[in-house]
Amino acid sequence: MDALRVFQTNMTPVVRVEFVSSELHRIGVSAVLSASRRNLSFVDCVSFEIMRFLSIQSAFTFDDHFREQGFDSATT
Repeated sequence: MDALRVFQTNMTPVVRVEFVSSELHRIGVSAVLSASRRNLSFVDCVSFEIMRFLSIQSAFTFDDHFREQGFDSATT
């Protein structure tokens, strides 16, 4: 609970929250099933689509899947 409280207090005011529509959910499911890769998640696939839709090029992540999808990411 403490971590959630800190996140809510400190991070939520400075980030933009994008809710997943039924269409985006469908695209994410389709992408993860098409990729058929055990370690590629539904959340990753939905994130890729949101980033493309919003023209976001960089992600602060250590997940190599973002780089594989053509995004700039922190991987060190």
